[in-house]
Amino acid sequence: MSNAAAQWAFLRTLTWDHVLLVAAVVASCGVLIALVRALVRRIAEQAPSRHRLVILRAAPIARLLIALGGLAIIVPLLAQPTFDDIVALVATVGLALAFALKDYISCLVAGVVTIVENTYQPGDWIEFDGAYGEVKTIGTRAVHIVTADDTEVIIPHAKIWSTSVSNGSSGQHSLLTVTHFYLDADHDGAAVSQALAEIAGASPHLKPQSATKVTAAETPFGTHYKIKAFVADSRQQFAMVTDLTLRAKERLRAMGVTFARAPYAEAGK
Repeated sequence: MSNAAAQWAFLRTLTWDHVLLVAAVVASCGVLIALVRALVRRIAEQAPSRHRLVILRAAPIARLLIALGGLAIIVPLLAQPTFDDIVALVATVGLALAFALKDYISCLVAGVVTIVENTYQPGDWIEFDGAYGEVKTIGTRAVHIVTADDTEVIIPHAKIWSTSVSNGSSGQHSLLTVTHFYLDADHDGAAVSQALAEIAGASPHLKPQSATKVTAAETPFGTHYKIKAFVADSRQQFAMVTDLTLRAKERLRAMGVTFARAPYAEAGK
């Protein structure tokens, strides 16, 4: 027997009965998966809304179990492996899994590093891989953050090897907020700075006994002001920015200050 033939010696000699039985198992698994999926969805739609997502999660789990069950039935029909074949198969599968799971293992190691170094923790506001939000969960594989528009973003821990992480709160209850204003350059800068400072100091979201700072810089289309102030509760940062923006806008209009307009290209140029 040649080496090539010896490698496939564990396969059974297929008959039409085997082929039909395998086809029947595959078809049965497909029908069963479709029925379970429809049943789970029907139960989920009839259940209370708070249980809907939990019930729907059973569909992919059931599909995986049915597929594994069908595979367990089909394999003995097609093969009759020896002990050496089983050892070789286990070694091959182990090598394939190690290669396939290398990214997962990298995420696990990065997760341990994140926890040990305290890069971020639940409750921190971080900007990670282009997403900014509050850390809700630090899982074994990924960190779950919720953005300001209540969108959950799941970022694998392995991203820390190649992506910088900005932590706005670093375990603190407060964080620094920055509110931007773009004004026409022709105005009284000292008066505007004083008005913005007063507005920031009167914010109900301001951290007690914390200083505020107003900075200004000229741009090609106007003057760029920033109000830098610490919010008392990091979860109220967007409420504070909104409060400062609206009250400052009203105050500046009363002072006769004109807001800057972004330059635009003329038609045909």
